[in-house]
Amino acid sequence: MDFFNQIISETDINTSTILFRLLFSFLIGLVVGIERERHKQPAGWRTHILICLGSTLLMLLSIYIPQTFQNFQNGDPGRIAAQVVSGIGFLGAGAILKFGVNIKGLTTAASIWVIAALGLAIGAGMYMGAILGAAILLFALITLDALEKKLFPGKFIKRLNIYTTSSDVSEEDFSIILKKHKIIIRTIDLEHSFDENKINYYLTVQISEKVKLKDLTSDLSSISGIKRVKLQQIL
Repeated sequence: MDFFNQIISETDINTSTILFRLLFSFLIGLVVGIERERHKQPAGWRTHILICLGSTLLMLLSIYIPQTFQNFQNGDPGRIAAQVVSGIGFLGAGAILKFGVNIKGLTTAASIWVIAALGLAIGAGMYMGAILGAAILLFALITLDALEKKLFPGKFIKRLNIYTTSSDVSEEDFSIILKKHKIIIRTIDLEHSFDENKINYYLTVQISEKVKLKDLTSDLSSISGIKRVKLQQIL
């Protein structure tokens, strides 16, 4: 117990503190990453572990340099940490771009940013701050997610593919039916096939769980020129 308390209270960067803080960082990244993995997010436990470890190691380096080298004793330990905060945005942006129409992408990007901050806190020896931060983060990801679904039920983002046999089918033809079923169009992508003289539509839509998918498919298929309709979930 005395050895454990000594490591926690140690301010000098040595082998023991480096090992303890990296292991602690690994654990925090693992716990948060598992929650993201459960939601099938692109940034899962391995990504969160690596980000947390990297942030911790960079924070340790920031403290180690002025402690060890006399020529850098007046250096700013927060300089490298500041670069982590700005640099981590690239990973977060990747998650948002991949799921730009889905709020889960934004949530994952935010968790990446927070896990980097937790890694910096661990590297600086703010263990209690890291524990409290991780606990609040998990509360927001798990409990508030369930609460959000209870307070604002029935809104899902899905991919709607409409395959046609003729280029005469226009957006207006199926937009009326989508409005009838109270479906909101987020994005529309077109695929032209000049050889077969047809256009396929790939829509990202916001749809309520109350919508009867069988009736929706039947109404869309009744439009002249529409060959097939496919509705799929976006993770």
